[in-house]
Amino acid sequence: MSNPATSAGTEAPSSGFPPFKTDTFPSQLFWLTVTFVVLFVVVWRIANPMIQTVVKGRKDKIDGDIAAAAKNKADAEAALAAYNAALGDAKVRAHKLADETRKKINDEVEAAKAQADVQAKASTVEAEKRIAAMQAEAAKHVTKAAQDAAVAIVGRLIGDVVPPEEAERAVKAVGA
Repeated sequence: MSNPATSAGTEAPSSGFPPFKTDTFPSQLFWLTVTFVVLFVVVWRIANPMIQTVVKGRKDKIDGDIAAAAKNKADAEAALAAYNAALGDAKVRAHKLADETRKKINDEVEAAKAQADVQAKASTVEAEKRIAAMQAEAAKHVTKAAQDAAVAIVGRLIGDVVPPEEAERAVKAVGA
């Protein structure tokens, strides 16, 4: 037996991919428009404010970080300027102290030299006095030895004894 629906001249539904069927285009376009409008409204009313909030928050954080960095840079530059000023002052003080110390040491050296010169002169005068005394003592001994030698020489040569006073006058006469 035959199927009455097929025998009456109606066709079986054709199979195929529904989006390619031209008889469904109007309904497809309608649902595409409805879906697009719904998604657009959702994005515009819900997602866009959330995205804007996140973007604004990030922008504010970046602006705050840039402001903090600028403040830190200004603080660092001020600290560097203060450091350089303190370093310059310290160098000036160090040079001043070095000059004062150098002058003080030079004064002490000059004082020590002067004192050493005074002591050297005093020692020289004392040594000259001792030398003069030793020379005088040596001269006495030489004179005495010359007198004794004169007495002995005269005694041997002529066999006569010369008194010490006469030998002393003879030695003085020869020395003068």
